Formats: sequence, structure tokens, C-alpha cells
Amino acid sequence: MSKICIIMGSQSDLVTVNEAVKVLKEFKVAYDIRVLSAHRTPYELSQYIEAAPAKGTKVFIAAAGGAAALAGVIAAHTILPVIGIPMETSSLKGMDSLLSTVQMPGGVPVASMAIGKAGAKNAALFALSILGINDKKISAQLLKYKQAMRNKIKKIKL
Repeated sequence: MSKICIIMGSQSDLVTVNEAVKVLKEFKVAYDIRVLSAHRTPYELSQYIEAAPAKGTKVFIAAAGGAAALAGVIAAHTILPVIGIPMETSSLKGMDSLLSTVQMPGGVPVASMAIGKAGAKNAALFALSILGINDKKISAQLLKYKQAMRNKIKKIKL
């Protein structure tokens, strides 16, 4: 049972999305990952989104570039949390993706992360934070993760 569904608009997004996958593997949280486009496979996308809650999905992560409609389309089809990862693009360095992801109309919320790999990593951590509300194991893992970050910084000697 996958609690987190990661959907990419294109297979080329996998290079960035792998940062989220690494985090989910580190936390040993099941996930499902798919390539489904808001523009090229809208029917298949809506079918997948609508079936996901019955399979145990609690959070969606959407990675898309350019027009970046994916996160918003997912949010239009579900009441579950949707986290958007704006992909870096060659033409506008991801600003197009960021603005498309963050500028959702009232009533269709999408949490937007940073552009690119940092955003992918944070999307996974944010999804885990959502799950951690009701999962003490994940919550404890997140506390350890943050403590390890603190300890790493505290050890820096200049």
C-alpha cells in the first residue's frame, strides 16, 4: 500500500524527482511513481487520481515543468493534499513552472516547493510531515532526521 503517489508530467522529470525518492526510501515509506501528463493523458490521470485513495494514498506529489498544470489538475480531482515540485526549465529556469504551480485559484490548494532538486527533497519531507501527524513512527524518524541536521551544523568548526 503506497501512502504517497508521485506523478511526473514527463519521464525527464525523474532526474529531479529522484531526490524525493531517496528521502522516501531512507524513511522506508511506500510510494507509487507514475508518468501521467495533465495535457497528454488527462483521462488516464483523472482515473489514477480518483482510484488512489481506495489503494491507501494519503498525499500526492506532482512534478511538472513549463505550464506545470499537473499539481492543479490533481488537486481538482481530490481532497487529499497535493504538493507541487516546479521543474527547472531551459527557457525560463523554472520560473514558469513555479508560477504555474503556486498561482492556484482559491478553493484548489496546492503546496508549492522550491524549483528543482531542493523542492523534490522538501516535497518528500513535507509529505512525511503530513503522514507523521497520525503515524508516530514517521514522526519519530522526522525528529531524528532534524536532530542529525542540527548535529552536523553544530560540528562545523571555522
